[in-house]
Amino acid sequence: MKHNTRWLFLLLLVCVIPGVHAQSLKAGAAMRIITPDPLLPASGGIGTPRPTTDKRGELSVRALVFDSGDTAVALVAVDNLGWPAYWGDKTRKRVSAIPPENIIIAATHTHSAPDAYCFPDLEGKHHADLNYLEWVCVQAADAINEAWEKRQPARLKIAVGKAEGKIAYNYYAPQLYDPRCGVIQAVASASDGAEKVIATFVNYAIHPEVLGSDKGIISPDLCGPFYDRIESKAGGIALFMNSAQGGMVTADNRSEQGDMEIWEECVRIGELLADEALRIVADAEEQEQPVLHCSARIISLPVENILMQLLMQSVPMADPLGEYDKVKTQVNLLSVGTAQLLTIPGEALPNIGFYLKRKMPARHPFLLGLANDAFGYMLTKYDFNSFERYDYISETSLGEMAAEKYVEEALDLIKSSPAPDRPLAK
Repeated sequence: MKHNTRWLFLLLLVCVIPGVHAQSLKAGAAMRIITPDPLLPASGGIGTPRPTTDKRGELSVRALVFDSGDTAVALVAVDNLGWPAYWGDKTRKRVSAIPPENIIIAATHTHSAPDAYCFPDLEGKHHADLNYLEWVCVQAADAINEAWEKRQPARLKIAVGKAEGKIAYNYYAPQLYDPRCGVIQAVASASDGAEKVIATFVNYAIHPEVLGSDKGIISPDLCGPFYDRIESKAGGIALFMNSAQGGMVTADNRSEQGDMEIWEECVRIGELLADEALRIVADAEEQEQPVLHCSARIISLPVENILMQLLMQSVPMADPLGEYDKVKTQVNLLSVGTAQLLTIPGEALPNIGFYLKRKMPARHPFLLGLANDAFGYMLTKYDFNSFERYDYISETSLGEMAAEKYVEEALDLIKSSPAPDRPLAK
């Protein structure tokens, strides 16, 4: 009798002490269309945006939220070249259910969307539509809040595998890119007992620039057909976040006649990436009660590039009292189940991506490029201005030591955060 009482006491102890038992995970997803009406000029980088007269697909903002115990997180993807923290913070202020530091907002990096950086021209004037950008911030918050309201008990399928086929290559060195595609699929049980997909989140390194900014077209580029394919085949909401695609991992639209800069190539590549992502995750084992943890850290990066300093001073959201030889930005490390997701505030080169993934103590490492900020290319001090091929990416980076400082901070954040599915040791 005493033996049975002891086991009953232990069972009750496990059930009532916070943190002893696994928390059930909830997930929800939602999206908003953000195609400007009327159409706005498209930006493919520094310089004056190009006029547009047509659209292919719809620009969107997509949100996936996770909730477990006292931890809530949002992953938000915006169809844009880059999404500075200035705009992301406006969205965060409109969300009350999730801590602002746990709202990760990343740009897909399409080169066929309106300017969000407010790049100045040679006369110092910018051509961004601030009213449109403010409206997108509201739409992003609405998507997050709707996803939160729609959250439901969920299981996760997580996998990382090589995406096969003619999808991406490195324009500077064709084989120097990471072919791995990471997938997180949140599933729930429908009322009839069948499996229902809430969202499919895909992480892959590629420039969505099949069309580019000089075709007179507003478009999510290959991301649009990617979303459509995932949602038609799996259901739920599809999200895409880029990875370490800097210098210069782009869509493989090569042909014997040259690059095929047409919508049909966006469809081919987007649908192929979607099919590969669904193949990679198809046989993944469902994780019933995945542990959720989110770390955030504000870091400071040196800005040695004079051009970047001038750009930072010229944009309308510049702080008149700001210091332009350095920038502060937030880095997140999210652990959910067997996955670990690290944010990068720019376009890291593939060698940086490979190194960081190798240092992440996760079965399934993810790198979220252009997340929380988008400060141009991030390359090591050894690559910076080292050979002619990298002149452009050196010129459009923060400088020689920015990536070095980011990697140092990222490794420390990884070391001090709990490993996937394991609590942080006291």
